[in-house]
Amino acid sequence: MRAEGAWAWVFLVLAILFELSGTISMKISHGFTRLWPSVLMFLFYGISFTSLNVALTSIKVGVAYAVWSGAGIILISLVGALYFGERLTLSSLLWVTVIVAGIVGLNISAKGH
Repeated sequence: MRAEGAWAWVFLVLAILFELSGTISMKISHGFTRLWPSVLMFLFYGISFTSLNVALTSIKVGVAYAVWSGAGIILISLVGALYFGERLTLSSLLWVTVIVAGIVGLNISAKGH
């Protein structure tokens, strides 16, 4: 399967959302001690990697991986703070900002080639 143009970005967004779901499931599985979150984790990661694979048919691997992993870090940090009550320190927010700047810079430089 090959994704063209905007469809590749749709698949990348799906990959990000399912990676987020897989990571949340991993957290609530409590080290594989809870069955359904553990099963969902594998399902969500499988869908995420499949969607990322399709996105890579049209998006450069460096750009796609940077967006996928960076967005995942940002989103799971927010979920951790809002849903799991994890504290976001000023320094962690600074480093997340550096990640966002890197993603933007990578996308700008990829468009210039």
